[in-house]
Amino acid sequence: MFEMLDNAISKNESKAEIKELNAILSTQSTQGLKLPSNSIDYAFIDPPFGANIMYSELNALWEGWLGALTDAKAEAIESKAQSKSLNDYRRMMTDGLRNVYEALKPGRWVTIEFSNTQASVWNAIQTSLQEAGFVVANVAALDKQKGSFKAITTTTAVKQDLVISAYKPNGGLEDRFVESGGTEDSVWDFVRTHLGYLPRVKVKGSELEFIAERDPRIIFDRMVAWFVRHNAPVPMSTHEFQAGLVQRFVERDGMVFLPDQVAEYDKKRMQVAIAPQMEMFVSDERSAIDWLTDFLKRRPSTYQEVHTDFISQLGAGWKKHEEKPELAALLEDNFIQYDGTGEVPSQIHSYLSTNHKDLRGLEKNSPALVAKAKDRWYVPDPNKAQDLEKKREKALLKEFDQYRAFTGRRLKEFRLEALRAGFRTAWGSKDYQTIIDIAAKVPDAALQEDEKLLTLYDLALTRTEDGI
Repeated sequence: MFEMLDNAISKNESKAEIKELNAILSTQSTQGLKLPSNSIDYAFIDPPFGANIMYSELNALWEGWLGALTDAKAEAIESKAQSKSLNDYRRMMTDGLRNVYEALKPGRWVTIEFSNTQASVWNAIQTSLQEAGFVVANVAALDKQKGSFKAITTTTAVKQDLVISAYKPNGGLEDRFVESGGTEDSVWDFVRTHLGYLPRVKVKGSELEFIAERDPRIIFDRMVAWFVRHNAPVPMSTHEFQAGLVQRFVERDGMVFLPDQVAEYDKKRMQVAIAPQMEMFVSDERSAIDWLTDFLKRRPSTYQEVHTDFISQLGAGWKKHEEKPELAALLEDNFIQYDGTGEVPSQIHSYLSTNHKDLRGLEKNSPALVAKAKDRWYVPDPNKAQDLEKKREKALLKEFDQYRAFTGRRLKEFRLEALRAGFRTAWGSKDYQTIIDIAAKVPDAALQEDEKLLTLYDLALTRTEDGI
């Protein structure tokens, strides 16, 4: 819009012609944004990043000369001097983003350039976007080539800015969700719409990049966030969702596509030698399970074969207050071990016959194959996985009850998965106070650095304050 205005001015066109562009120049806070609903095509935001810069305080000398003071009450920052916590920052960001959401046309985009080293501030931005109504579609690094002075000289500064692309869902999706009331059809309607917004191909240099937002696990998280924002219970489990994805959509290299999208990806994939790989960082129980799932899908293994690689993943990135799970417990709760009885499971049979020449062509009940397959852990099929998930959920909620009964000031160690399961269950039963009470027992850093907990906690506060 501004570029069009500049072009008009450079061509010495009349003021009347410039007015026809309907361009508005304004300097104001997004918290006080007054624009007609569904009126703008695109928004680009370079917001304050938590406690990175105290913007109003930078004006102190200049304001002293002018004899005027900035009213910093609505300044969206985290500041001890202004008695503003990270929660205050997130709420003010949410207020501003809600106004942007309201002004944006359905189906259009907002881009946020983000630069902060703290995971808690990153989660605050993402949570604010989701609470405002946006759906995150892509996160990419912006390489400025020449860094700022601080980025070059400070070891803790972010070397590359992150660019978050999010969209306002089209009106049709919203209307259909209201009509259906959050059914299974609503799940797949959301997924189809969401996949349509995601990038189909990412190329860096001569290599294809993994599109993280097309990972089935992240798609599930986006769907859950969508249902939570609409105050509707999620009508299916993780494993039911994964099974449904396989039936309805197309998978390539661990990514999900619509049928009419995949040809573009396949064409580009044929031009490169190596398939893109998702970088997986093990930092808590959930990511450890995800890592094991990927490992055992590729290579059904015995405990001893998994152990060495698994231990190497539990490095410095492990979350401070998260209990480190035992490998044996993770395998027992989430996977199946072949005990040598009956036919060798298809997953193990496929792996062994592909990687061992002497086992090729053997029947699934061949003694040689059974001997080699015995004691290997593998990823269960969706039906068995659902039974395991129910058993695991019951155990997690039992542990959550222990946190509920805890009478100390703060929990020093806990299982994030138990907290997430408990928060989800409390949310589903509209027991918002339990979420708030348990959150008070969790160290602030742990709560702020987990997007799932933070979203449910913040929404529970909102529902309580609104008397819902």
